[in-house]
Amino acid sequence: MTMNSPIEQATSTITKYAQQAPRYTSYPTALKFEAVNDGLLESASENCGADTISLYIHIPFCEELCYYCGCNKIVTRHNEKADHYLSYIEKEMVAKKSLYKDKKVVALHLGGGSPSFLSATQHTYLMYLIKKHFLISSDAEFSIELDPRNVTCEYLEDLNELGYTRVSFGVQDINVDVQQSINRVQSTAHIAKLVFDAKNIGYTSVNLDLIYGLPKQTMEKFRTTIVAVKAMSPDRISLFSYAHLPDRFAAQRKIPLDTLPTPDEKAALHQMAVESFTKTGFEMIGLDHFAKPSDTLAMAKHNHVLHRNFQGYTTHKNSDLLGLGVSAISTIGNAYGQNPKQLKDYYNRLDNDLPLTANGIALSLDDRIRRDVIMSLMCNLYLDKKDIEDKYNINFNGYFCIELTSLKSLMADGIIELSDRYISVPDTSRIYIRAICARFDAYLNKDHHISRYSAAI
Repeated sequence: MTMNSPIEQATSTITKYAQQAPRYTSYPTALKFEAVNDGLLESASENCGADTISLYIHIPFCEELCYYCGCNKIVTRHNEKADHYLSYIEKEMVAKKSLYKDKKVVALHLGGGSPSFLSATQHTYLMYLIKKHFLISSDAEFSIELDPRNVTCEYLEDLNELGYTRVSFGVQDINVDVQQSINRVQSTAHIAKLVFDAKNIGYTSVNLDLIYGLPKQTMEKFRTTIVAVKAMSPDRISLFSYAHLPDRFAAQRKIPLDTLPTPDEKAALHQMAVESFTKTGFEMIGLDHFAKPSDTLAMAKHNHVLHRNFQGYTTHKNSDLLGLGVSAISTIGNAYGQNPKQLKDYYNRLDNDLPLTANGIALSLDDRIRRDVIMSLMCNLYLDKKDIEDKYNINFNGYFCIELTSLKSLMADGIIELSDRYISVPDTSRIYIRAICARFDAYLNKDHHISRYSAAI
């Protein structure tokens, strides 16, 4: 009998575990949220809320449609819509006062859509609103996501003067064939100049976003992207897996399925990027981030205080997350709450003093236990069973008897290591982490709509 080659064995393992699974920016995931009555977040804030706040503001507007995007967005060229939107952001700040009163903001993050849709004047007004309604910690971190296609050096200077010190640019892929297939053609030289300008201006951290698994991506093309990104020398790199869900995101229907890499080709793209960035000196953070050793994200990893929320990996583990804007999600104490996903509904609720939290969930004890297990694995690639036992007064092996049994197949394939006290994921198995966490997901294991999630690899 002929033995399979190492490559064939690796491909077989990838195919085996490339099932659909959540990204686990929360547990339970946002797809498990249900319609809620008023007072969900207020009650959580009173009973178990944190002393500090991380503030997220969603800017939904974009000037152009990127076919790959799964964000909540509104494509428009009418900048005046942002003026109207910001007036409602202030209404929401007033409406949610009880959630943050007397609590200091330790982090501010603007995402979208694209916050670069706002003019410098609109950004100035938004910062005025933030400082008018919130207490800002003297060492708070202000970060912002920007579409490099409509950003200039002057724009970066204006944002820095407002207090932003961390900036993220969406690169995705520099190959023109890939860019055309996702309707996002942009200049690599312009992005490189923006990174250079940001550092000269005084930004303390520059992040570049990449996506692997995009249409027409090949090893040769993506290698060129990796080389270009390394030459720009960002402080952080995000390496996201493309989630092809055309049933949920209509624009993705413009991407032919036969132009996408296969699961094993996609895994090869990921592995090439990981090896290249780590050899250059970047530390790999969790599932999909890289950071220079001097970056606070890398230090949080080594100090075991890394946290994961709806914006990805963060250093603010002990803060509540307050989301403002259409579709924004808040994490207050042991509850998640999401604003309306449609702009018309968001405006209507604020106009009529209706409850703004449209969907959410109050976490049960089982939810909290499983959340800690999953987040430990997602952030640290290991789990100390005793930490869970001590915190929740349970016997881990007994509580998770079924889940531990299901992990034996992963252990047999060399994907995880199990001991009496620890569950560990080797660096070489990092790509499987979503599939591993899915074994502890009580909702996924009884979910009849698994197709709503993207492939785990």
